[in-house]
Amino acid sequence: MNPLEPPDTIYLQAAQGWLELGNHVEADEELDQITPQHRAHPDVLQLRWQINATAGRWDACLDIATALAKTAPERRSGWVFQAVSLQRLERAGEARNVLLLVIDRFGPNATIPYYLACFCCRLARLDEAKKWLEKAFMVAASPEETSRLKLRALDDPDLEPIWKHLS
Repeated sequence: MNPLEPPDTIYLQAAQGWLELGNHVEADEELDQITPQHRAHPDVLQLRWQINATAGRWDACLDIATALAKTAPERRSGWVFQAVSLQRLERAGEARNVLLLVIDRFGPNATIPYYLACFCCRLARLDEAKKWLEKAFMVAASPEETSRLKLRALDDPDLEPIWKHLS
């Protein structure tokens, strides 16, 4: 897909800025100014998902993430966003299945195994959750990322059933 050009890049940057400031309403309004032919651009969809996630609109998030995964299947974010949306809609089994489909597509990364651990905990598949979390720690890009991931896991309510395993 072609890169965005001004003025659409300016609207995208402004939307990102509003979101960083905690104002998802203004961020959404900025994205609405993007020309119609570019509203399905992966960069726009990715930010639109983040805006809707901030607002807790998970049905919309699922639609956006599905479109992102179709439009840019090479982007890990579309698949992860789709799975997170499903989980927030209390569909953890489907979320797990989405990520299992793409686990090998993106090479070693900690994101997908981490979320698989979360979804498996939700499904009371605790042994599987432990394995996925161990994998996330093993493939983290650096010792610093591993440390951040471990701290995140100890604060993640989805992973509470296996917190003892982390100690």
